Amino acid sequence: MKLSFRIKHFLFSAFRELFVHHHSSLEFRAKIFALVIAANEDATVESYIQVKIIGREIYKNDIERIDLLMISTKELVQKVKEDNGLDIDTLIANIQKELRYVPRYAKKIDIEPLRAIIALSYDEDTIAYQNSILEFLQRLKDETLNTKRSQIEKDEESLKTIY
Repeated sequence: MKLSFRIKHFLFSAFRELFVHHHSSLEFRAKIFALVIAANEDATVESYIQVKIIGREIYKNDIERIDLLMISTKELVQKVKEDNGLDIDTLIANIQKELRYVPRYAKKIDIEPLRAIIALSYDEDTIAYQNSILEFLQRLKDETLNTKRSQIEKDEESLKTIY
């Protein structure tokens, strides 16, 4: 790995909120990816490659945001695997909490691309668990979009006037 990338990664990790426009939105997406990946105890590097591929579609080849999405996802999965104050239940609770405060993030939950990550799993139980997570995320998305519709519209209108 290049030294310049390592320095950039360190600075981004340390000062992410200052350097990255719409940091919380990117972090929310990273939590969604991490939830699906962490459900597979045998997740491989291909999962993160898939995050980069999906990131290209989301961020239209903005390489820095794509890399940051992958790095943030990897950091969250690592915390879950190391039992470093984060587990799958806590990750789910964090996602639910963020949706209560910023319901428009529900639009960022896109189930179909997540299926490509599940396709990398081999164990039947793991696949069933990951599919259950996708079903949960879809229900959470639908529920949030239906019950918080007026707040989402108001928030999006406010964003339009700001930018």
